[in-house]
Amino acid sequence: QVQVVESGGGSVQAGGSLSLSCTVSGLRLSFYNYDMGWFRQAPGKEREGVSCIGGPTYYADSVKERFTISRDNAKNTLYLEMNSLKPEDTAMYYCAVTQYGYCSASWWFPSAANYWGQGTQVTVSS
Repeated sequence: QVQVVESGGGSVQAGGSLSLSCTVSGLRLSFYNYDMGWFRQAPGKEREGVSCIGGPTYYADSVKERFTISRDNAKNTLYLEMNSLKPEDTAMYYCAVTQYGYCSASWWFPSAANYWGQGTQVTVSS
């Protein structure tokens, strides 16, 4: 059984920083065989792709230059470093695992995800 567990998040004032982590277990193949990344969903809005990492790395325009995604294949862990946070970054952040090849602006949509974490809340106050 695949388990995807996020940690981190919390509340911060605008301009601050937060870090998210996501640890995955139970995958059939080795961790590096999968693309991974983050989605977020604000109240009343659709879930949107934030960033992913596989062969290439993708960032949504809204988070470029502020967020940094990375992964440690030896620890089966994905990270998201979020700097210069804005109130519009407030959302539930979800870690997702997809098949290799889905990390791109053309494919990084919720329908691509095979496995999801339970979500972690990020709240940015002005």
